Amino acid sequence: MSWLKTWWPALAWAVVISGFSTGVFTAEHTSRIIIPVLHWLLPHASRSTLNRLHYLIRKCAHFTEYFILSLLVLRGIRAGRPGSRFAWALMAIAIVACYASLDELHQHFVPGRTAAVGDVLIDTSGGIAAQAVAALLMLWGHVRQKQKETRAAQSGA
Repeated sequence: MSWLKTWWPALAWAVVISGFSTGVFTAEHTSRIIIPVLHWLLPHASRSTLNRLHYLIRKCAHFTEYFILSLLVLRGIRAGRPGSRFAWALMAIAIVACYASLDELHQHFVPGRTAAVGDVLIDTSGGIAAQAVAALLMLWGHVRQKQKETRAAQSGA
């Protein structure tokens, strides 16, 4: 059961993503909330502009959902092991891409939803971006640690 300790956040987030793939989150339903909020924020925006912004918000949500999933999957893969490996990032991206594909397949069977290859690409892009950010943060931490060690060595000499 120790695997559950490291994987439960990713599994829970995958369930959340599946919830977003239901009929409750169709464009028609989300527009009932998002369009009025956008209209309140941008009272002079045309209906066309509001619709484009609604579309953009929905696509950003795809990117963000899978960005988070990718980080949680990486957490599960690492399982508390120190350091980073390129293979771990590739595995996380592959899992995200597979889950995104399965999610879109699921949406094909949900009334009011459609499956879109473009959404899988957006989702996978979110996963790739998350791995790039994770790699940069780990690299930055490594550089800071080396600088700290160098300063300690210089002050001790």
